[in-house]
Amino acid sequence: MRRGNFKVRIFIALVVVAFALIRNWSQRETNPYTGRVQAISLSPDQEIAIGLQSAPGMAQQHGGLHPNQQYQALVDDVGNRLVNNSIAKDTPYQYEFHLLADENTINAFALPGGQIFITYALFSRLENQDQLAGVLGHEIGHVLGKHSNERITDSKKWQTIIMGAGAIDMGSVAQQIGQGELLKNGRGDELESDELGVEFMLDAGYNPEELIGVMEILKAAAGPNRVPEFQSTHPDPENRIEKIKEAIRKYKNAP
Repeated sequence: MRRGNFKVRIFIALVVVAFALIRNWSQRETNPYTGRVQAISLSPDQEIAIGLQSAPGMAQQHGGLHPNQQYQALVDDVGNRLVNNSIAKDTPYQYEFHLLADENTINAFALPGGQIFITYALFSRLENQDQLAGVLGHEIGHVLGKHSNERITDSKKWQTIIMGAGAIDMGSVAQQIGQGELLKNGRGDELESDELGVEFMLDAGYNPEELIGVMEILKAAAGPNRVPEFQSTHPDPENRIEKIKEAIRKYKNAP
């Protein structure tokens, strides 16, 4: 009787896992801005709606918006110059750039649909407008790369697989595999955004070499006890620098 029950559970697990994989495969499409094939479950309008809905809460988590309007105007000017001189201009996204008041957290991030943030802690460490362009160009790359959309879709796939694997007491194994896969994909997102950032900087007339300086700032901020790359969603700054140099050579030599 127990053996029969186990066969039923295996069948259920296989059906659930197959459903997750087939659904994920059916959602695959070519990103029109990067040419990469991705599993995508949100439309651009849905991405924009999520970003607009989440933006006030994200700002609040970082002490709200910075009160200095001159600093905010600089962020707007650099961000809009990047958008208006690159393929970002031809996307349906609504780009808005926000300088956050947070003086302690060195960070920049993008929400789906074009809401882009940089903390004052990072802004104040940047040495010139080219470095600011490097940070904002990288975040625009996340939006065009549909990285949040892709991670949401991947997470749904792994949640379903974990549920199916749980029927045969393999849920924890599936969860570990899924976490590892999402970490690896997250590191790929960062490298793709770095490359796109280099392209946007060149298109807008900024010096992409300064993006290397941003990596040095991030490396120094992380200190000697930074999380090993295999445990992090971000590649090691040294690896990112090498990839950035490759991207600079690629786009500078492009016809």
